[in-house]
Amino acid sequence: MPKAMGAVKQAVPAGIGGEQDVAMAGSRAAGQTISTRRILPIVEGVVLIAALLAPLLLQDYLTVFATRVIILALFALSFDLVWGYAGIMSFGQALFFGSAGYGVALLARDLDITNIFLVLPAGTLIGLTFALLLGGFLLLGRHPSSVIFVSLGTLTGSYAADRLARGWYYLGGQNGIPSIAPMTLGSYEFTEGPSFYYLVLGILVVVYLLCRFLVRSQFGLALAGLRENEQRIAFFGYKAQHLKAIIFTIGGGVAGLAGSLYAFHEGFVWPNMVGVVVSTQVVLYVLFGGSGTLIGAVIGAVIVEGVSFWLSDNYRDIWPIILGLLLLLVILFRPLGLISFVLGERERVGSFGAKAKENVKEHRDAP
Repeated sequence: MPKAMGAVKQAVPAGIGGEQDVAMAGSRAAGQTISTRRILPIVEGVVLIAALLAPLLLQDYLTVFATRVIILALFALSFDLVWGYAGIMSFGQALFFGSAGYGVALLARDLDITNIFLVLPAGTLIGLTFALLLGGFLLLGRHPSSVIFVSLGTLTGSYAADRLARGWYYLGGQNGIPSIAPMTLGSYEFTEGPSFYYLVLGILVVVYLLCRFLVRSQFGLALAGLRENEQRIAFFGYKAQHLKAIIFTIGGGVAGLAGSLYAFHEGFVWPNMVGVVVSTQVVLYVLFGGSGTLIGAVIGAVIVEGVSFWLSDNYRDIWPIILGLLLLLVILFRPLGLISFVLGERERVGSFGAKAKENVKEHRDAP
């Protein structure tokens, strides 16, 4: 706390208000920081409670739809790690999502492997491997890769995968792979309904907590600095491209996990899952909800899919136009997404290390 007060003293010119004004300014600054930290857990708690209660309040067909939305929220989480925290604009996130879906579909069709402890790790590994290969090619060259180069490179990868899936008979061509056997745990089969919903929700919560731990670690601090000023991070001795490749690979693994769940929930996979449309869709989720907060990606996926479902049911002919206008308005007037209504810019970076926690404790214990 003394160092914080010293920083405030340097920021306030002498003779304006004396020690009392300086103390009040420091107290207000610390109080604002603490209150900001408290907002995010509240938002996360409200979202979690709503998700837990949803199957009890929704009809059966809406529970099936909600399960699909939660899987897409997990997919959005993977993109938020890549873009929201590392500043990598990946227009090929569906490549990892869809390739994992195809991979587990082939395991189920050709090898009759549907055990949850085999197919989900396999799908995660497929997404992670594809992301490692593509990220190594785009990010680990002799010279730093530009944002445009990575964006176009991932877009090209997604488009190429889409064309490959459509033209490869072994993958079902245009029709994809239908009638995938249900995912199993022993003799129990996970079918559409509350059981599948809570399974997916539990996986989302675990992955979310792991991602939250990651972005609040020292590695996350380096990522935040990388997004804000890559040259300065490189000046401090960090290998910026290596950091990007690591988080890009992790994001691919999360997308692969989401793609595996999506394949078994829907019961079939098709070329669109690896294509440009789905890659753009996940970008809209994060743009709409708010990047760099994790919970914003989840909220964005839920709202976009929920609004799309309602509009398509009530305005069948013009619903894409209405949805497009809504997305455009949010991006124009709330560039940081809907989450910016309750979270400030400071929350996108957060507080790191023991010193930040000690400062909070000192402020709470102060008379």
